[in-house]
Amino acid sequence: MPEAAPSSVRVWDLPTRVFHWLLAATVLGALGTAWAEAMTWHVRCGLMALVLLAFRLLWGFVGGRWSRFASFTYGPATLMRYLRGEVRPGEWLDVGHTPTGALSVFALLALLLLQVATGLVADDEVATTGPLNRFVSGATAASATSWHHSVGQWVIVGLVVLHVAAIVWYRVKKRVDLVRPMLDGNKPLPADTPASADGLPQRGLALLLLLACLGLAGWVWSLGR
Repeated sequence: MPEAAPSSVRVWDLPTRVFHWLLAATVLGALGTAWAEAMTWHVRCGLMALVLLAFRLLWGFVGGRWSRFASFTYGPATLMRYLRGEVRPGEWLDVGHTPTGALSVFALLALLLLQVATGLVADDEVATTGPLNRFVSGATAASATSWHHSVGQWVIVGLVVLHVAAIVWYRVKKRVDLVRPMLDGNKPLPADTPASADGLPQRGLALLLLLACLGLAGWVWSLGR
């Protein structure tokens, strides 16, 4: 049977796209304020990152089809087949996050969560103490602070650079634009490709989840006051 003609398919729902760009701005803001020693704003960026990451964890279970973790959680066998260019019918490995892209996404989310967690219990012994510092031992706080101020931030920088490099590589070598779909949500794909739901019900649910995550961040902040 001939392949279906390409069509504009909604892949990234609006909440996922907003999350993506807000997280990018927040990470850059957190790095910039840390290097500028603008710690009040650095803490605010950290709390914003907590909000966004908590939202993404929830959205990974109830969001649009291609934003759900189930759509880009691949086993080793699938990853190896993808690297060899062996894609089975109906797998849709190039619609949302590819098997290699999924590894990058999970690594970035995990390390950002670790960076936020260590910041919440860190103590720079000058003027800034994380809101959860009093709930951990001095040794734990010291280890968290060391990671947060040194290794952690440079690991994040490295992952951001790799992420941007991958986008450029796809654009130059494979002629695939990964940026535009994250702006308008659509990709040119076979017309029979399953689309992500992205209507008012999904956006309303996303707003409720975001408000809940904002409440969580506010509660966490209140614990340190």
